[in-house]
Amino acid sequence: MQLEQQFSHISNLIKEAKQRAFQAVNNELVNLYWQIGMYVSQQVTSNVWGKSVVKELSEFILQSDPNIIGFSSQNIWRMKQFYESYKDFPKLSAVLREISWTNNTIVFSRCKSADEREFYLQTIIKERWSSRELERQINSSYFERVMIGNSKLPPMAKTLPQNIIDSFKDTYVVELLDLPEKHSEKDLKKGITQNISKFLLEFGRDFAFMGEEYPVQVGNQDFAIDLVFYNRSLNCMVAIELKIEKFTPAHLGQLNFYLEALDRDVKKSHENPSIGILLCKGKDDTVVEYALNRSLSPTLVADYQTKLPDKKLLQAKWEELLDGLEDD
Repeated sequence: MQLEQQFSHISNLIKEAKQRAFQAVNNELVNLYWQIGMYVSQQVTSNVWGKSVVKELSEFILQSDPNIIGFSSQNIWRMKQFYESYKDFPKLSAVLREISWTNNTIVFSRCKSADEREFYLQTIIKERWSSRELERQINSSYFERVMIGNSKLPPMAKTLPQNIIDSFKDTYVVELLDLPEKHSEKDLKKGITQNISKFLLEFGRDFAFMGEEYPVQVGNQDFAIDLVFYNRSLNCMVAIELKIEKFTPAHLGQLNFYLEALDRDVKKSHENPSIGILLCKGKDDTVVEYALNRSLSPTLVADYQTKLPDKKLLQAKWEELLDGLEDD
């Protein structure tokens, strides 16, 4: 082993130890806030404490040790809210302690339902979101877009050996690419390839970029797929075709052809079947449903937006779909 490699080994040991130490401190901190929140909740529920008492508690903590920070009356009420949000969901107890207190406060204060909170908690761990990234995802209605996408998976996608639930969205928001309202497919492709890290925040960190204009040869002819990614969790290639116009059924033929070429000539024996995504500038859901109902390829149709969507509209759309699923 060369000297540089030996140094890198030591450096990695230090980073791993720091991460373990941070996680241990975070676990203790979140557990402390949980215990305080539980105690305050019990006192308030039994009408022993009111707002003035919590304020007195905050002042008492500060007077006992001026170096202790983070125990303002507002933060103590947050601890109470934290406990009350999750006290009836014991299976989330371990998950809560894996993420930072800042991310915890964002989730329990901004998410409306238990399902939404659980989704974001699990996804924070999987995607390793910072608090800034988490704020962006909630603002972009990440949860609603994934849930709507799950409800619209075509029949063929449900027969795949890999489980693609929660892996794709009905709408992708690419405001981070700073595209002008009027743009070409070339502009869209260039924006993605030159800002892969930003695109993967929206697409998912399990995706690895394989290339643009990805070459495939069929017979004596050469073809190029707009974008090809590899998903580590799904263990498959994901081909993306970009369209800056509204979806039409005619778009499917080309992508289905590309998926066949990838699976025959590029896919390795241990990998799962490839998945295709048509990323369009708008779509009619009924037309998409009809077009995909008899498709023999695992193709998904999603639209993209260059600005953050209206969160209230997406929440209403998801709730409407949820009501329909419950009626079925």
